[in-house]
Amino acid sequence: MNQPETINTSKHDRDRFVALAFCWGDLLFELDVFGTITFCAGPLEAFTGSASQQVIGTQFVDMVSSADSMIFESFQRKTRDKVRLDDQMIRLKRATGAVIDVLVSGYWMDERFYLALRLRGKAGRPPLVNQSQPDFADTETFSQKAGRQIKTLEAQGQTPEMAIIGIPGLDELRDSLDETRAKAVLASVGLCLSASSIGGETAVKITDETFGLLQNPGNDLGGLHSRLSAAISAIAPGASNLQLSKVSLALDVARDLSELDLTRGLMYALGSVQKQSLRGSEVSSISETIFASISQSLSDIRNFRQIIDEKKFFVALQPIIDIRHGNIHHFEALCRFDISLPHNSPYQYITMGEEAGLIHEFDVAMAAKVIALFKKLPINNQKYSVSINISGFSIGVPEYVDALHALLQENPWTQGRLLFEITESYRISDLDVVNKFIQGLRRNHYKVCLDDFGAGAASFQYLSALDVDVVKIDGSAVRNAQKATKGRAFLTALTELCARLGVKTIAEMVDSPESLAFVRDCGCDYVQGFLFGKPSRDAADFHPLPNLKLFR
Repeated sequence: MNQPETINTSKHDRDRFVALAFCWGDLLFELDVFGTITFCAGPLEAFTGSASQQVIGTQFVDMVSSADSMIFESFQRKTRDKVRLDDQMIRLKRATGAVIDVLVSGYWMDERFYLALRLRGKAGRPPLVNQSQPDFADTETFSQKAGRQIKTLEAQGQTPEMAIIGIPGLDELRDSLDETRAKAVLASVGLCLSASSIGGETAVKITDETFGLLQNPGNDLGGLHSRLSAAISAIAPGASNLQLSKVSLALDVARDLSELDLTRGLMYALGSVQKQSLRGSEVSSISETIFASISQSLSDIRNFRQIIDEKKFFVALQPIIDIRHGNIHHFEALCRFDISLPHNSPYQYITMGEEAGLIHEFDVAMAAKVIALFKKLPINNQKYSVSINISGFSIGVPEYVDALHALLQENPWTQGRLLFEITESYRISDLDVVNKFIQGLRRNHYKVCLDDFGAGAASFQYLSALDVDVVKIDGSAVRNAQKATKGRAFLTALTELCARLGVKTIAEMVDSPESLAFVRDCGCDYVQGFLFGKPSRDAADFHPLPNLKLFR
């Protein structure tokens, strides 16, 4: 008995919502997951010359101007991710062959795509793409999505390709336009390239006129030039003479890498390329640079992964010495790599690990190796301690923090005997997070040293915000202080400030008796340098300490 009332209520609700939608839009559409029109309301015939009944069951994109079809498809894809987007401008085709400008808003709900269209007059007409950002992924996002797509294709037995697209003259064209249209041109290029890439989301900007996109093997991108020309000409009439150059190479060098390491390698490679001066270079030259960088980066990632997993590195020790008596206060643990590796320089691998986001895994492996070594040292008594380096990058990685604390909890005997040096402090972005990490170590009786002090302008900001036990004065700052007229006064003021704060100071790169005398006069507490021997795997090499007579 209540059924008719329910039906009428549902119809009433739908009519009400349609009426509310008309407060914004002139035309309303409902599409299914395939883009087929299942509902249409509003004066469609007055807009396009076609009756509403005629378009039911057809593809909505067929009503859109061919120059804007990819803009609409990108809008539809983004809307599905972001729930709702407003005021995207496209052009609808009329039966007469003319086009009309409309603003579109849309959202997805229950696997249905709802669109509201509003007529847009010619006066003050905005560009066809209403977005401040081009449809390119940033380097990190591109690398993540490309890595996922590459591994998916590899699992299917296919080798994906990366195409490098050059559009000579694009930069000059954008310079000739006002800011709004210049942004719109780049946005249109992004929409076209993204739509041509795997998944519609694997395109990236490399230079102002060069772009990369991941594509299926053998894809010749034959229609891309015409689509780009049409999209650009719609914003900048007469600009259709832009040429397009393309070079594609197969990405067949990553089969033994995990998706995460592949992502890291791509991100590191593209970041390296974007730092280079490639403006004005030919597409063929840029593509060679890119593919060489990808190949080298993936090889470096592969080698560094092997170093971490197989612990193919060893610990060298260098003493930190009390400047008053010449006693060894503690040893710094430094990493060294096997000479059989392609690059056995710690600096190169560590720098690459930081740039590629792998350093936190290495820092955990290094801490574990130092603790294992510390158990075996002949100096295994309460008098000596060892410092372990932590990259500023690692502190911001929760997995590293959890792994380090788990390691320390398994070895409680290290309390008071391990120190931690925070290196690469320029990578620190959130001082509150870093200070929380530091205080967590100090509460558990581990002292913390801030490395590289004086090497950057932010050093004093770090000293003010971070409660540490020691600062290590960078070797370059020590050497500059010896050369500068006011250097002695500056270094003396620094050590006095630290003393007032209850912070000890270590002078680095003390390699001569003159350097030792200088930093002693400036009030440093400890010294480190080749004057007392180069890093060694055997702590016994520092007993007796070289040049001990300088302390008598």
